[in-house]
Amino acid sequence: MDIKDLQARITPLRDQLIAHSVYQQISTDRELKSFSEEHVFAVWDFMSLLKSLQRHLTCVNVPWMPTKNKETRRFINEIVVGEESDFDASGKTMSHFEMYVQAMQTMGADTHEIERFIQRISANTPLDEALDSCAINTETKDFVRFTFSIIQRGKIHEIASLFTFGREDLIPEMFIEMVKELKANHPTQMVDFLYYLERHIEVDGEDHGPLSLKLMDEVCENEPIKWEEATRVAEESLSMRIRLWDGVVKKNNALSGALV
Repeated sequence: MDIKDLQARITPLRDQLIAHSVYQQISTDRELKSFSEEHVFAVWDFMSLLKSLQRHLTCVNVPWMPTKNKETRRFINEIVVGEESDFDASGKTMSHFEMYVQAMQTMGADTHEIERFIQRISANTPLDEALDSCAINTETKDFVRFTFSIIQRGKIHEIASLFTFGREDLIPEMFIEMVKELKANHPTQMVDFLYYLERHIEVDGEDHGPLSLKLMDEVCENEPIKWEEATRVAEESLSMRIRLWDGVVKKNNALSGALV
């Protein structure tokens, strides 16, 4: 088994996700705000996923020691710099998570839940307890819990699979659909949000996505068991994203019904 076999197995789920109805359900300001209030939690948990990769593949300890693969080390550190210290549309340095929250604030979305969640996590509240206290979709909570279950299992090939096929390799195509919809319906009102999406399409499509595929070859090391476990995690990650989007659609439909 190799990466081509993995990609073939996940293609049906990947196609289902790219064609999800959520992208057509962000045509109004209310729908987009509702979407962002759930999606921001996935933006946040990505950073822990990335930091877990950095911990496994680079040296973050003192005294420092060189790690096994020089190219992988550089790749991960480059992504960390980009995700933690990128430039927003006005040239200010901030993380992509902070950029997303700023975009939410600019368009008038509610950031209270994510802000309170971050405060609880900063105060060492256990993840499950912090999530349970949030007034967000069950599907969103389950998405974050799944991410952390893979991180906590500590298998680098599973973490890399979630990172690659649940995020980096997926995001360009997924966000392209959103950008098309936003530009058609919000040509000027969502500048910061569009910048965030287009920035991810650029860096993930041109650099991070292709390099993350190489990462998979390295961490699976031609071991069939690792490829099988990585494939299962890739399938689960896509299913969890579909459920996340299903939750957003259900929430927006309920809000539309409440307004009738």
